[in-house]
Amino acid sequence: MTTILVAADAKWVRDQVRAAFLGPGQQVVEVTRGQDVRATFGEVEPDLVILDMQIGNMGGVAVAIDLRLEESAGRLDRATIMLLLDREADEFIGRRADVDMMLVKPVDAGVLRRAARQLIPA
Repeated sequence: MTTILVAADAKWVRDQVRAAFLGPGQQVVEVTRGQDVRATFGEVEPDLVILDMQIGNMGGVAVAIDLRLEESAGRLDRATIMLLLDREADEFIGRRADVDMMLVKPVDAGVLRRAARQLIPA
C-alpha cells in the first residue's frame, strides 16, 4: 500500500490531493496543522509527504526543515517531500528546505500522480 501524508489547512488542497490518489492500494492521511506532521509521519510511515506552503502557524517550509532535522538526528527515517508552492518565486525557499519536488498550485490530479510516480519507487 502506498501512503501519502498531506498537510494543509485549506480543505480544497487536501481534497485535490485525495482525489489524485483515490484508488486501490493507495491511502491518503490528512493533517491540518504543521505541528502534527512529525508525529503522524512516525505513526504512518508515509511513502510521500505533501506539504502546502501555507499551513496555519507552521507552514510547509518549516515542516520540511523540521523533518530534515529529525532525520539528521536519527529520530526519523528520510521523508520524501513534495512542497506545494503559492508561486514560482517561492522555489528559492523550497530548495533551502531540501524538499524533493516543488509544484506551484493549483495542481490537477494528473500532475500530482505523475510527480508522485517520479518520487515513489515502484
